[in-house]
Amino acid sequence: MTEEGEAAISPATRIDRVMTAIRGRIVDRSLMPGSRLPSVRAQSKAMGVSVSTVVEAYERLAAEGVIRSRPGSGFYVSGSVAPLALAEIAPRRERNVDPLWISRQSLEAEGDALKPGCGWLPASWMFDTGIRRALRTLSRAENAELADYGTPLGHAGLRQILVRRLAAHGVDVHTGQVLLTESGTQAIDLVCRLLLEPGDAVLVDDPCYFNFHALLKAHRAKAVGVPYTPSGPDLDAFATALQLHKPRLYITNSAIHNPTGAVLSPVTAHRLLKLAEEADLLIVEDDIFADFEEVQAPRLSAFDGLSRVIQIGSFSKTLSAAIRCGYIAAREDWIDKLADLKIATSFGGARLAASILALALTDGSYRKQWKPCGGVSGKREPRRRPGSPASASSHGCAPARACSYGAVCPATPMRRNWRAGASMTAWCWHPATPSACRRPPAASCASTSRNRPTNVFSVASRPRCAAKAWGHFAS
Repeated sequence: MTEEGEAAISPATRIDRVMTAIRGRIVDRSLMPGSRLPSVRAQSKAMGVSVSTVVEAYERLAAEGVIRSRPGSGFYVSGSVAPLALAEIAPRRERNVDPLWISRQSLEAEGDALKPGCGWLPASWMFDTGIRRALRTLSRAENAELADYGTPLGHAGLRQILVRRLAAHGVDVHTGQVLLTESGTQAIDLVCRLLLEPGDAVLVDDPCYFNFHALLKAHRAKAVGVPYTPSGPDLDAFATALQLHKPRLYITNSAIHNPTGAVLSPVTAHRLLKLAEEADLLIVEDDIFADFEEVQAPRLSAFDGLSRVIQIGSFSKTLSAAIRCGYIAAREDWIDKLADLKIATSFGGARLAASILALALTDGSYRKQWKPCGGVSGKREPRRRPGSPASASSHGCAPARACSYGAVCPATPMRRNWRAGASMTAWCWHPATPSACRRPPAASCASTSRNRPTNVFSVASRPRCAAKAWGHFAS
């Protein structure tokens, strides 16, 4: 800082700067309770301020109870050890990150790179055996099945399967209310094309799936974040955003939220729908993680009866991201308009992908694929598994909090009852393990990030890998 700049700083600002520096050292534990603070002269020289400024800062901290004075000895840190807040230690990151850059990076990353904020599993964990069986079956199909365009609404058999799956979640529809798309992303894109104009405000959860931001940027819409809690969006912040921004849409995951793993509560769902009705707000509900549910969560689309809620989804996270096929379930008059938009932008749709998906979903092995995780098993009661965060808590593990754009950082736990079946990835912080760069051998099965301290572990939906990580903790 120049002499002119230093002179322009008021005495009060210099005092605040000294106080902030001391508080920061206490938070990051470089000054522990009982530790002696630097002398006023040493601190004065280190920060380039006067001795009287440091004395006043120390006195104010003492008045707050942060430090205490020992006559003739100096100032010492008061109290017990504060909880370690890594979010405060880490450098502050700019939240206004280009979402299109984030999406591109997620697709260009090396195959063995961990992508905890993306919400997808390793290729070796997907339903490849069912896909191979479906491909063999289709290789013997008629030429039209392999070469022709699809119908406007899409594969009739797959839509009937989706109708039955939706009914299991309380969403009563018929096949005329289901439109197949080429992905979940295209489903949201078509809805945006139908309902949005450039400059419209759209509410999204904070944090949310990062590609929601990229898609809204492509539509020149204004994304407005609403803090997401363990039981759903913060309703006070939601109501404030409705008043300030007059949004047209709200995009969310209400069953299993990405990236937090939180589950919408019935009370929050009811109040949310009332706010939406009062504000004439339309809701897009992304149900892409339904097959990972252990206990069925409320659906806004079920409560609303698809009046102002549009449900979209795909199977790219549970079956294969290479088979591009999604769906939209909505009012029949909207489906008719969305089908026109689909024809205008992609014409015939992905007929072959829909045929593969229909065969894979009716393959009995698909239910077994996720049954160990609590998904597609039909069981209502929660089960405690050796590899779940519930059992991990007995080893002192705590879940980490997810930040915007899907980044994950160990911080104050967002919820203490995360389940491996409740989200694609649960991150847990184990305070007893070392944070050195060495990776524990027992956690080498994609449970530890190379770019992250080794006491931050990923517990994905496969209990076998999770059990290895927790086994390491227990030992």
